[in-house]
Amino acid sequence: MSLPENTTVLIVGAGPAGLTAALSLAHHRCHDFVIVDAVAEGLRMSRAVTIHSATVEALASIDAADGLLSQAIRGKGFKITSRSSQIFVAKFDSLKKHSAHPYALYIPQNVTELVLGQKLQSLGVQVQRPHRVVGMKQNEKDSRVTDVSFEDGQVIRARYIIGADGAHSIIRTIAGMGFSDPDGPNAAENALVQMVSADVTFEPEPVDPFTLKGYLNGTVFSGNFFFFVPFGNSFNAELTGDGKPTTKSIFRVGCAIPGKNGEPPRAPPKEYIQKLIDTYGPACITSDPSLNPRPVKIDQLVWSTRHRSHSAIADRIFTRFGAAIFLVGDAAHIHSPAGGQGMNLGMRDAIFLTEAITKHIQASAENPDGDDAILQEIAEARHARALEIIGFTSTLSNLASLTYDPYAWWMPFSGASFRDLVLRILGGFDCVQSKVAWGLSGLGRR
Repeated sequence: MSLPENTTVLIVGAGPAGLTAALSLAHHRCHDFVIVDAVAEGLRMSRAVTIHSATVEALASIDAADGLLSQAIRGKGFKITSRSSQIFVAKFDSLKKHSAHPYALYIPQNVTELVLGQKLQSLGVQVQRPHRVVGMKQNEKDSRVTDVSFEDGQVIRARYIIGADGAHSIIRTIAGMGFSDPDGPNAAENALVQMVSADVTFEPEPVDPFTLKGYLNGTVFSGNFFFFVPFGNSFNAELTGDGKPTTKSIFRVGCAIPGKNGEPPRAPPKEYIQKLIDTYGPACITSDPSLNPRPVKIDQLVWSTRHRSHSAIADRIFTRFGAAIFLVGDAAHIHSPAGGQGMNLGMRDAIFLTEAITKHIQASAENPDGDDAILQEIAEARHARALEIIGFTSTLSNLASLTYDPYAWWMPFSGASFRDLVLRILGGFDCVQSKVAWGLSGLGRR
């Protein structure tokens, strides 16, 4: 498809952050933008599954929340369990005094992208595919314009460029923006740096209360963490695996893989996922009769993947490369999936940054040589927020990775045992439950 020769804003990448950026620009009456993506069609796998309260609020502020609210499961809370009993629960209804959206939305990422894409289409905007960026250079005639070249030979001249093109961002690389772990190259050596995720159905379906729809369930194990979310039949049409929709309830499962266990397969097979469930999962979804009086096994493996869960952040998320260059989403920061914060932060970044861009566009219309103070201020604020989230998720990951190995022969107590004891005690206090729900919601870290 032919691209325009000029645009005010070019968005590179049509994942949740890129689509949100486009919707935010349209909401702020900036219609001279183009959104491109390198692949021919949108995501077909579920990946991120949680949209927290602060992100719902941000999406509602640009009139982009209704479609998600109508399709998502409204999460009631988050449970931490051992393999056989509940340790801690945080219920999101405590957020009612802080937000009009006192819940998390549980919805697969591909459905999120589909809904946001449909909203964008209703505004008359189409994602241009497939168009892969291969180069950028400052325009020879205008020092505040960048010529962006694509693999097919086309070129767009843009005044603002939003890099929403993932952890391996070509925009970030060409613009010369660094990307590294803020705690140094060896920070992740002892952390849970690998993760396996899958969407599965079971035979028979689990019936334990842990599997009740509306809760994200996390199971702690020695040095590891396992989670699952019951989707029920809410997304069977979108989570088709081999193209054949299932009529059974679908569950998202995920498990951290300690580095000492080796690298998991690229697309873990059913047998691999079953072994993870039987080794680390809650008793109610295992096939081991010694743990589960009503054993269940994976019936259909709808989708599976592996990914790393280390942290990294761009050394800055705004720079001048002729045009004003911004990074959002995984292009700007990645971190542990603990707490489900990554996609949320990227979407909120997109909304706040595009609001600043529209203000800068208006100011530049009156003074073309004006400074970039508006842009620099918001970029520094979002960079600081990303560092805060990285610290928060690293703490959660470190707590999850504690083992039940005794501290020493003279102290037969472990870090994990102490963690579980503290959580069981503190979990009896409403104020503690509310604080955990507040921390996960993002309302204090918009």
